[in-house]
This record gives sequence, C-alpha cells and structure tokens, in this order.
Amino acid sequence: MRPSAPSAAANKADIRRLSNAERSAYFARREAAKVLRCVLQGDARRRAVGSVKSLVYSPSVRNKRATFALVCQTLKHLPIIKKILEDAHIVNSKWKRKEDLLFIATYDVLFGQAKQSTGDAEEFIIHHKIKLQSALEQLLSRKKVNGVDELTALYQKGDTPKPRYVRVNTLKLETRSAMLELGKLTKVQKDNLLPDLLILPAGTDLHDHPLVLNGSVFMQGKASCMVAAALCPEPGWVVLDACSAPGNKTVHLAALMRDKGKIVACELNKQRVHRLEDTIRLSGASNIHVVHGDFLNLTPSVHPYNKVRAILLDPSCSGSGTSTERLDHLLPSYTTGHAADGTEIARLNKLAAFQKKALTHALSFPAVERVVYSTCSVHQIENEDVVQSILPLAASHGFRLAAPLPQWTHRGLPVFEGAEKLLRTDPVEDKEGFFIALFVKEHVDRHRGIQSGLSTQKTNRRVSGSTKKRFVTGTKLSRLLFYSSGMQTKTT
Repeated sequence: MRPSAPSAAANKADIRRLSNAERSAYFARREAAKVLRCVLQGDARRRAVGSVKSLVYSPSVRNKRATFALVCQTLKHLPIIKKILEDAHIVNSKWKRKEDLLFIATYDVLFGQAKQSTGDAEEFIIHHKIKLQSALEQLLSRKKVNGVDELTALYQKGDTPKPRYVRVNTLKLETRSAMLELGKLTKVQKDNLLPDLLILPAGTDLHDHPLVLNGSVFMQGKASCMVAAALCPEPGWVVLDACSAPGNKTVHLAALMRDKGKIVACELNKQRVHRLEDTIRLSGASNIHVVHGDFLNLTPSVHPYNKVRAILLDPSCSGSGTSTERLDHLLPSYTTGHAADGTEIARLNKLAAFQKKALTHALSFPAVERVVYSTCSVHQIENEDVVQSILPLAASHGFRLAAPLPQWTHRGLPVFEGAEKLLRTDPVEDKEGFFIALFVKEHVDRHRGIQSGLSTQKTNRRVSGSTKKRFVTGTKLSRLLFYSSGMQTKTT
C-alpha cells in the first residue's frame, strides 16, 4: 500500500535537510515547471508569450542554467514521457492538473539526475519508477530502437550550430573594450556589417558573464540587430517602436541615438511589458517611454505621436525564420509538415491581415520619414505580399521603398518590380530567416543617400500576356513554403 503524502511542514523540513546542490535542483525543477507550463500553453494557443530562452532568462528565474537544461531536455523527451505515463496508467486527476511539474520530474528521475524523493512529484514518480521503466522498455521494443537517444531521434529534428552573436551596448561600453574583455574567455571577431556586433564561437555560454549581467552586452542575433540598423534613427529624433517587447531592438535604437531624443516603446501584452521594462533598466537607456497599449489605437495627430520621425514595426509573425533559435523544434506542434496544414495557412492569412493593418497605420503618422517593417518569418505572405499590398498607399503618403544595408546580398523574392530593395536573411546560410522593408520619404532619400526610386505605379509583372502575381522557385528558395491569397505553393 502506498504511504500517505507528507504534510507541507514535513516536506519543508525535508527540503531544509537537503544539501545545497539537492536544494538547488529541487527549486530548479519548480522553476522549470513554470516555464514549461507557459511554453506549452502558448504553443497550444499558437500565441507564445516568449521563446524558451527568453522565458528562462527573465529576471524572475534564479537558477537559469539548470532551469534551461531541464526545460529543453524535458521538451526533447516530451513525446516519450507522455507515452510512457499513458502506458503506465498512473496519472490521476490531481496530476493532470499539474502535468508540467510531472513532466519535469519524470524526465529528471528517469533520464536526469534526480535521486531524492523530496517533493510530491518526485516521490510520486519514484514510487512508480518500475512501472515507468517497464513502459519505456516496451516502447523501445515496439519502435525497434536500441536506446532512448534513437527513440528521441524519431520525434525531433536536430538543432543547427550558429555563432554566438553579442551586441555591444555602446551606452555602457565601447566595442573595443568589450572585445578585450570577452577575448579573455574565447576567440572574438568583429562583424563586417554591424560595427557594434561581435562574433563568438557557437555554443559559447555567456549567460553568467558579468558583461551580460550588467547590460554592457546583449546576446542578440545578427538578423535581429540589422532591424534597428536599417531604421538608422538620428540622435534627437522622436522614434516609435510599435511592438516593442522583449526590447532588444528598442534598446539598440537607444544606443544608435546615443540616448538622445525620445523613443516611445509600445507593447500590448502586460507580461511582455514587464520584460520590456527589465530590458530597458538593464540597458541603462534613459530616453525610452513605455506605453502599455495597442499601437493601432495610437492617434497619429496627437502629441507626441505627431512628432514621430521614425517607426520600427516588428509585429507578431509566424516566427518561422527563428524556429531553431527559439527551440520551436522541441515543441509538440512542430512536425515535418507543420507549415502545410490548413490551420497554419489560416493562421498565416490572419497574421498577414494584422501586419497590413499595422503597416498602414505606421505610414499614417504625419511627421514620419522612415518606417521599417520587419518579421522573423520565411513566408512570402507575411513579407513581400504585405509590402506589395501597401505600395500604392505608401506612394500616396510620399513613401518609396529604399534598400537598407546595401552591402547585404540576400534580397527579397523577385515577385514584383522593386522587390530587390527588400532584405532577407537565409534560414540555412545565415541560420535565421528575417525580412526587412524600409520605407522612406523622397526628401530623406536625397539627403541620406539611400537607394530608392521604386515606382509603385507598377507593382505587378506581365506574365504570358496577363497581369499575375509571381511566385519564385529555385534551389535556395526550395526549402521555403510560400502562401498567397489562400493558395499554397510548395517548391521541393
């Protein structure tokens, strides 16, 4: 007969008797369970509050390294964990309500390092360990594999290595000083495109480095850093970051502006507002004003919005270009044919409708001279199609497309005349799939020397004697899925 559950007081006494390492592991499992709950709920709703990494490395998580490892490993083994829990017939209604902690405990007891029974979840799993191990052996036999590693390989796609990019926060530290300090740890190179970006070897762990902890450097991907650089706001301007959280691009803008002028950082989600405020505090920027609200509800003619001269619009998107970086390949919804199902197509159409609405609103601000529209998506429907649909309206406001970062060679899909001014990063070659479009007013083109001059009068091509939207095929682009007007085109 199973012993009765210990009282809360007895459980606390047990925790106090643990060694420091055991106590740290106990609390890491609880922190990991909270993160896992948020990740799984967001994945189920397709409305993630943040990536696995951003959730783990928020200030509220104390044991970041252990928590991150637990969350990632539990997600990696999650299909197996769910199956053996089901086959063992041990989960009752209580544990269905606390399944996130149960998943973490199951991973750590069966595949990890948990040895103690302190904690109700750990005790429950250890009590049923023989049943679970038997269910695991039967699963291995049914799948005809030799071990857990081969079993996980049936469910997951592997990650691809990428360099560790570090953006120097020039509000706190010079780039040269950052290179010297980080050079004590590993090899450091300066990026050839962005002067404040450093390149470190793949897998370099900087999460506990003093320069990261004090906000002197930010661990930020190159493509993400290219967005603020493309907007290129001048010190003293009023700038609007329309969908600001988690805030890395916002504080990059502040650094480019040398903390002069004003940045209005708009964010609708309350949880993400807290993350944004944490990022701003860490950066040391003093010219950022946070607005908790919907960008679409801002009135362009009202102060201070009537003084806004540059807008960064990085709206909600599918995130398909950063699925590996975000660890989305570990989530339950991620499968080989993920992007091709009807639900995902409907989601992309809904996202594109919102993106068009947001870009339309951004172009309506009376004093705005530069607007950057960016996504971390590989899908044409969220990128070139959104831009093409807005070109006539942009022209009516005096805007033309310009080519940001002209030395970058990867450009937009040639689906309309002028798409070569758009910027893309390749998810395979560059390890991230980003998209950037820059709209500028003509007087800005002349003074700043930016390539422009796109005629928005001709946004369609003549194909076989009729006007049709073009879709692109080819070797490099054959890895991507493109959707338009409800029609799916897949090139293989």
